[in-house]
Amino acid sequence: MQVYLDHNATTPVDPQVLEAMLPYYQGKYGNASTLYALGREARIAIDDARERVAELIHAQPAEIYFTSGGTESDNTALKGVAFANWERGNHIITSQIEHSAVLDTCRYLEKQGFEVTYLPVDRFGKVHPEQVLKALTARTILISIMHANNEIGTIQPIEEIGVIARERGIYFHTDTVQTFGKLPIDVKRMKIDLLSISAHKIYGPKGIGALYIRKGVNIDPLLHGGEQERKRRAGTENVPAIVGFGKAVELAKKHMKAEAQHLTKLRNQLFEGLQSRVDGITLNGHPVDRLPGTLNISVKYVKGEALLLQLDKQGIYISTGSACASGSIEPSHVLLALGMSEQEARNSIRFSLGRENTEEDIAYVLNVFPEVVRKLRGISVLA
Repeated sequence: MQVYLDHNATTPVDPQVLEAMLPYYQGKYGNASTLYALGREARIAIDDARERVAELIHAQPAEIYFTSGGTESDNTALKGVAFANWERGNHIITSQIEHSAVLDTCRYLEKQGFEVTYLPVDRFGKVHPEQVLKALTARTILISIMHANNEIGTIQPIEEIGVIARERGIYFHTDTVQTFGKLPIDVKRMKIDLLSISAHKIYGPKGIGALYIRKGVNIDPLLHGGEQERKRRAGTENVPAIVGFGKAVELAKKHMKAEAQHLTKLRNQLFEGLQSRVDGITLNGHPVDRLPGTLNISVKYVKGEALLLQLDKQGIYISTGSACASGSIEPSHVLLALGMSEQEARNSIRFSLGRENTEEDIAYVLNVFPEVVRKLRGISVLA
């Protein structure tokens, strides 16, 4: 039996998404920048996908720019705003638990002369709006706080932070790679100026994403070399992927509410079952304000990597944190920011559930997990 529980890393492409994409690899292969019929057909398909993305976050289609994914969107948002608004200020505020696409970009900007404040979080992984207020200076030009964390699932008070930024004329960016299509997002109500999205987290193809840029935001492009995406993102459009992205958005919108209920139910069954069967299990992240399908736990006396490898042998696929940091030997920066020790962080694993998971999947995990832990603790010098 195989049970895939790493949907925060990526999701399988939905069959309906693949079906929508295939014609644009073959008969409908036109370049959207050309004027003849084949190109116009591609342009119409791109515009349709753009409208779907915009509708899901209550934006205008002209405010949506297609990118290669969440990392490019984050880079474009941070570097673009920083370099375009240098004369206004050089201070950026973010949090200690952002995705590496934001943190590494901020470190790069520090080398270019920008100042960055990395806000701490509480033991549940939350940024408090009061900390944002305290960190503001006369030179602050951008605040970047993710909507929900990819490792622990904690949901941030985005709307409150958005109000703080908007009232002071500071741009507000949020990485919604883990929440787009899963939680309701309204860029107007939340006072969001820039927002990053990735398709492969919602059963769309890899290599395609989007960046929402509110009309009027002063931003430099990251890529130069063409007129595509209204001069904001040069390069021939990936039409098949954009079409697939649009279809994935359509499906996400249709199933969002029911899917959230389904995943919350399974997630709770999994956690309660693990706690009742195995001693020494601790929840990491917020107990309530958390993504429906995310469960991050620490297992006393057992390294997360060892658990991952043993569960893999049983056909259960999980992670020890962010997929983008899977090659790192360092403990999770997110878990350390919660105040956990390095040992506790190394003893952690993440389950992230998806729409195809069933109660039978959960039952299988609960049947296998206790014996795996027992064997690993039997050879642990700490047990």
